[in-house]
Amino acid sequence: MTAASSITQVTVVGTGVIGNGWITRFLANGFRVVASDPDPEAEARTRDAVERAWPSMEKMGLAEGASQDNLSFEPDLEKALAEADFIQENVPEREQLKRGVIASIDKHAPQEAVIASSTSGILPSTLQADCAYHPERVIVAHPFNPVYLMPLVELVGGEKTDDHFVEKARQFYEQMEMKPLVVRQEIEGHIADRLMEAIWRESLHIVNDGAATTEEIDASIVYGPGLRWALMGPFMTLHMGGGKQGMRHLLEQFGPALKLPWTKLEAPELTDELSEKVVTGCEAQTGDVEMEKLEERRDAFLIELQQLLEKYWPGANLSGKL
Repeated sequence: MTAASSITQVTVVGTGVIGNGWITRFLANGFRVVASDPDPEAEARTRDAVERAWPSMEKMGLAEGASQDNLSFEPDLEKALAEADFIQENVPEREQLKRGVIASIDKHAPQEAVIASSTSGILPSTLQADCAYHPERVIVAHPFNPVYLMPLVELVGGEKTDDHFVEKARQFYEQMEMKPLVVRQEIEGHIADRLMEAIWRESLHIVNDGAATTEEIDASIVYGPGLRWALMGPFMTLHMGGGKQGMRHLLEQFGPALKLPWTKLEAPELTDELSEKVVTGCEAQTGDVEMEKLEERRDAFLIELQQLLEKYWPGANLSGKL
């Protein structure tokens, strides 16, 4: 029996976009879910979000016993945690708020329950700093939107984290057909967000300089490197670009270009003018299409794309071989 096999009930604290994505994924994998959020309108929003995403989960394949009826709401945090085997925290990305909530979870949660934060950038050592009982079970488990379809989850332990709980979380997420990536050390923004942030900053510079619109920048990724990245990532893409000698030849030929001032990386000042360019550009791209329709289109694409990935590049699995 694995450590994760004893998990039957998950408590989700905070039910925004990410929290609702987790709830959908947990339910689709047959778990009982208790959601906790002080907002009196949270339950209605969550049930609507789960219902809208459920057809996608049916296409992906539901686990035995999976049902939307396995979701219950409990605004009282202590009661919501009483029988939790695993806790997924998703409150707004404000350090003091998260530290306070996690400290409360630590006080009331069963001792063996993992406390996993969905934070995109706060270090786990910071999150566990106020935990007076069992800080060793606090980790970062950073997912990607939409959580119910995207397989990557970055796992990061803090200074006080026991490896036992990282491994328990890894097994648990693998059980839900996710691809947990255990980050070797605490770094700001973890891994994927740091890479996305670099592209985001350069994109803002290009818009600010008037060199391209938001739509043109998106097209440059969608029809260019994005197609290859979906299959093999930046290193393998460049390795294959080096011909028979691979990365060795590529670095010899293009390595000197790394010293050229192509990129700026430091974010430009987000002026009102730049903000307006970005906002109006995105609104022009979506036109009159409602966000719900865009989400449906995105989800259908992600399902088919993952099926293609498994067919053509099983080595993309973190534990797989080429």
